[in-house]
Amino acid sequence: METLAKAVPIAMLTFVVSSMLAVGLSLTIREIVTPLRNGKLLTLAVLANFVLMPLAAILIARALQLAEPLGVALLILGVAGGAPFLPKLAGIAEGNLAFAVGLMVLLMVLTVGYMPIVLPVLLEGVSVDPTKIAKSLVLLMLLPLIIGLGVRARAAGVAGKTAPILNKVSSASLTLMIVAMVITNARNILSLFGTRGVLASVVFLLVGVAVGWFLGGSSRDVKSALALGTAQRNIAAALVVGGQNFDDPKVVVMITVVAIVGLLVLMPISRQLGKSAAQTPVRQPAAT
Repeated sequence: METLAKAVPIAMLTFVVSSMLAVGLSLTIREIVTPLRNGKLLTLAVLANFVLMPLAAILIARALQLAEPLGVALLILGVAGGAPFLPKLAGIAEGNLAFAVGLMVLLMVLTVGYMPIVLPVLLEGVSVDPTKIAKSLVLLMLLPLIIGLGVRARAAGVAGKTAPILNKVSSASLTLMIVAMVITNARNILSLFGTRGVLASVVFLLVGVAVGWFLGGSSRDVKSALALGTAQRNIAAALVVGGQNFDDPKVVVMITVVAIVGLLVLMPISRQLGKSAAQTPVRQPAAT
């Protein structure tokens, strides 16, 4: 068990870095930026992630009468957008990968500025250090992405050969991470049964999928990317805030459980979306 516990952060680090490198090697800056020129789509994406998801967290916590630490954790997740898992999920779902990457970067940047402003208003006594959140996101996500984009721009042949290898590494490390997280956190997951915490996690994630899909416009590949990007929250940022501000361990436990449940719920959804992708023509979002 101790070995598996040590494997979780290693597998997560390997997954995040390899997947960001692979994405950078597979795309160009223009491909990433072009979908983000759709002002209406970006506005709806920001609305979904930073207004509707926090509101959903509050309403779900009240409806299910969650204990305060669990409701706090759900709210922290509600304001934390820009998950590193989004490109992988979007790829499995045959979604618009370029839009997914651009959306992830945009949400990460906004999260760093948004959380320190909103959370102290919503949760009394909470202070958020944006530098600690930004440091992990920049080093683990943005830097590998930038390196990959640089290699793609200067050596497309090398990028084309390396990206498939890194995709295999990221898939293997993601599988290891999920298995290790489920096994090592089995007690934490079981501790939430009877508290409606697991149920709240599932409902929260499904609401995110529904909100993103509804606001994603008419293009299936963009709808898939926004649905997954809205449902999957930025666990790293949430853990930083939860670990720094709350003595009750249930806050961090709930955030961890949502992370695990999120992968277990969203992976099958991504696969189902991928299966249906061939039946729907791909349309690019129009620039405005």
